[in-house]
Amino acid sequence: MRLLKVFLLVLLVALQYRLWFGKNSLPEYWHLQEDVARQEQTNQKLRQRNQVLIADIEDLREGEVALEERARNELGLIKQDETFFRLIPNKQSTTYEPE
Repeated sequence: MRLLKVFLLVLLVALQYRLWFGKNSLPEYWHLQEDVARQEQTNQKLRQRNQVLIADIEDLREGEVALEERARNELGLIKQDETFFRLIPNKQSTTYEPE
């Protein structure tokens, strides 16, 4: 009977060792859960960015106004018979400096 108790105790210790320190242990499982949570957050941000890009693409495909706005802002294009004015700021200091 004593030998059976010792055997069960050794078996319990061996199983506990594998549970806490062996391959696929609980700390490793917890670490993997954290990695999955971080990856989910990254994926969510990428999904949101993709939605914005998809909306931009649809707007450019369907709307002439968005296409015209992009051409003006990013490429500096103007319509025919349109006058373009560029305002250049003064190089003089406009900040107030008390004496």
